[in-house]
Amino acid sequence: MGRLFGTDGVRGVAGEDLTGQLAMDLATAAAGMLQDTRAATAPGHNGASGHNGARLVAVVGRDPRSSGEFLEAAVVAGLAGAGVDVLRLGVIPTPGVAYLTAALGADLGVMLSASHNPARDNGIKLFARGGFKLPDGAEDEIEARMAAPGRAGTLPTGGFGRVRDAGGERERYLAHLLASQPGTADLGAPHGVNAAWRGHTARGTASLTGLRVVVDCAHGAASALAPQLLRRAGADVIAIGAEPDGENINADCGSTHLEALSAAVTKHGADAGIAHDGDADRCLAVDANGEMIDGDQILAILALELKARGMLTGDTVVATVMSNLGFRRAMAKAGINVVETAVGDRYVLEAMRAGHFVIGGEQSGHIIMLDHATTGDGMLTALHLLAAAARQRITLADLARVMTRYPQVLVNVSGVDKERTARSPELAAAVAAAETELGTAGRVLVRPSGTEPAVRVMVEATDHEHAQRLADNLAAAIRSLP
Repeated sequence: MGRLFGTDGVRGVAGEDLTGQLAMDLATAAAGMLQDTRAATAPGHNGASGHNGARLVAVVGRDPRSSGEFLEAAVVAGLAGAGVDVLRLGVIPTPGVAYLTAALGADLGVMLSASHNPARDNGIKLFARGGFKLPDGAEDEIEARMAAPGRAGTLPTGGFGRVRDAGGERERYLAHLLASQPGTADLGAPHGVNAAWRGHTARGTASLTGLRVVVDCAHGAASALAPQLLRRAGADVIAIGAEPDGENINADCGSTHLEALSAAVTKHGADAGIAHDGDADRCLAVDANGEMIDGDQILAILALELKARGMLTGDTVVATVMSNLGFRRAMAKAGINVVETAVGDRYVLEAMRAGHFVIGGEQSGHIIMLDHATTGDGMLTALHLLAAAARQRITLADLARVMTRYPQVLVNVSGVDKERTARSPELAAAVAAAETELGTAGRVLVRPSGTEPAVRVMVEATDHEHAQRLADNLAAAIRSLP
């Protein structure tokens, strides 16, 4: 088989690409890898044992997809059958699993979700001890174990793992997010005046009191927690997309479909809208007029906040090749360096950790605030974005004006051979021609998707029609490849 792990774990159609047997085998292989690693680094310990001779511990969470129920059962069976104790977190955002992996001292975190994908898909994402995504080498080792004969059917020498429901730990995650709010002492004096903002301080944090917010939970993992978080922070919250039935996740709602959020914000006269995806590791927003505020704008706002507080390490932010030209220009104007990575939050995180930078993100709304999280966290991002507006006492629309968003057209070309596309001299010539036509007034990016069978075409220009024409021409060139 080809490589099982993609850029964001294992993902596929539940029951077809991603079966219960595959999930169980993967969990068993991950347990074996951890046990052998522990035994090698702590001679004299039982192979199934973790710290102080205790069994290894894994936390397992999922989003509310119906397939998550049987996949969770398979993962739990694989782990416990291999001698790993399991804490079942239930329905919880991906960043909640990452945080609790670290907070509970677990050896492994497992999240079952396909993020923004439709309900028929699902995925398995693994976190190492400390809450960071499992490194490529560990994923390769798991795949090798799954392919090796004679690995299954051995009884764990340290005894079978025990399984315990730990849904109450979601409260620990919420408390952590609330505690991350910046205190008023380190925020400086607010600037700008707008009567719509009536925020005040509470318990030393920047309160959202007086702020009406619509939050679209995408019928996903944040359906219960995101409204709770914002209400506890002081906001008047209207929740939509918060009635998951196992099949409606991401369906015409959430961060990939902002129309419902925009309509709800204007209908209810809200000050802002927040949109999450199915596993709530993303955050996009809309202002009081229903206009989108994308990940680049959010990243710019939060980077400038950190710089103003003297907390932006190296005066540097990490972004991907997809970040808007307007973002780059805004950061340059503010004296902030931009480190560029490939698309994917794992690459953003790698660059952040390598350079000891505290913030980075993607246009899609994956924002990583490394002082508070080990992965993109949509609920954390929303809290800090709204707190920035409340502190400055200006509208979200005014706050977003820190950068100008230049026209950027993205076309997804599905059903094509990604490897053949990457090698095509005809496509390379078409891209070169488009770049020549744009000159310094824009740019072209053609890349394979890391999570879907598609090739993504991005064209940026000062004129939307120009960008659209070039993007459509490149998409047509990809579809016509032999």
